[in-house]
Amino acid sequence: MVKGTPSFGKMNNGWTHIRCPRCGRHAYNPVKGYCAACGWGGRSKRIRRYSWQNKKVNKVRVR
Repeated sequence: MVKGTPSFGKMNNGWTHIRCPRCGRHAYNPVKGYCAACGWGGRSKRIRRYSWQNKKVNKVRVR
């Protein structure tokens, strides 16, 4: 077995994010313990939101 490019193709097995209990998106990181989309779980009680975003939480647009 070689140590180059073919070996790096085996590093993307498994998952990083699972479905978030609050926003329903596939963005909750169980290792870090928070959602990348809404900030649930240790980050903030408020929904992660910026003025340049069109955010949907549970398929409902948040203004």
